[in-house]
Amino acid sequence: MDISSRINYVNKYLKDKFGERTLKICIDAGFTCPNRDGSKSFDGCIFCSENGSGEHLKSNLTIYSQIDSFFKSYKIERANAFILYFQNFSNTYGEIETLKSRYDSAIDAFNKLASKYTNHKRLVGIQIATRPDCINEEIVELLESYSNNFTVTVELGLQTSNDENNFLNRCYNNDDIRKAVSLLRAKNIDVVVHVMLGLPTPTGIETHKDIENTTKFINSLDIQGIKIHSCYVVKNTKLEKLFYEKKYTPLNLMEYLEELSYVLTHISPDLIIHRISGDAPKDILVAPDWNTHKKWIINGIYKKFTTEDLWQGKFYKSKNELI
Repeated sequence: MDISSRINYVNKYLKDKFGERTLKICIDAGFTCPNRDGSKSFDGCIFCSENGSGEHLKSNLTIYSQIDSFFKSYKIERANAFILYFQNFSNTYGEIETLKSRYDSAIDAFNKLASKYTNHKRLVGIQIATRPDCINEEIVELLESYSNNFTVTVELGLQTSNDENNFLNRCYNNDDIRKAVSLLRAKNIDVVVHVMLGLPTPTGIETHKDIENTTKFINSLDIQGIKIHSCYVVKNTKLEKLFYEKKYTPLNLMEYLEELSYVLTHISPDLIIHRISGDAPKDILVAPDWNTHKKWIINGIYKKFTTEDLWQGKFYKSKNELI
């Protein structure tokens, strides 16, 4: 099967939807997580960094300052339509008044800065990353209240459908996912799920059968998009300790491409693909080295080179870079 014919990339989807190139403005809104503050755990998920996946963001800045910094960067000239992306930790975890205040402050900041710098930039959507157990009817009603003016999308961390893998310390299960999706879709809010391939288990790493089951579970959900990337190791996580103790080894590039190919060819062809690679900054990435090279993944998934090309080192300095 030609995988390229099955991939509905988010860039094209957004351009078709809003009539022009659309970019996300990533925001650290100062939220935490029930898996961090002691509500469910103090330890966090085994793979999660200290900044809750938004390692590149400046969490010491106010929401206004973060958006102002974006407006002052070269990125602002790359598009006229924008989505506010609340990225770090669980962005629906808090009192309703707190959630509304932070969402509103980001929207107000964008509008003020757009008027200050240019009249050509417009806000078309908000996207909110969170945990499925941080969704309830009251929160969904709040999110729905923004849908008259913006496209509202919620990103849920699924990672795997393997509920028996408590080793990850997610502290939520598939029923939480189903309930969250049902509540959001009842209000016509788009849902994107986040999946990681090659997750650790008590005995090593998830199997292909685990990935098959996760893919089937995804297809059972009324969702509109998916983010996929390999499980990578970053500093100051429990996974880093396991890696150095040789109790966990991430997928190498060829293994990841095989598993990614399976997922892409077995999920619903209607799903929008928001990501097929990770973005861990080099200064905190422990392994694998190939994770920072998006072109290797894109070229590999399109079969622009063969397995033999890879191992002959035509695209790499050495075979070690595949590990």
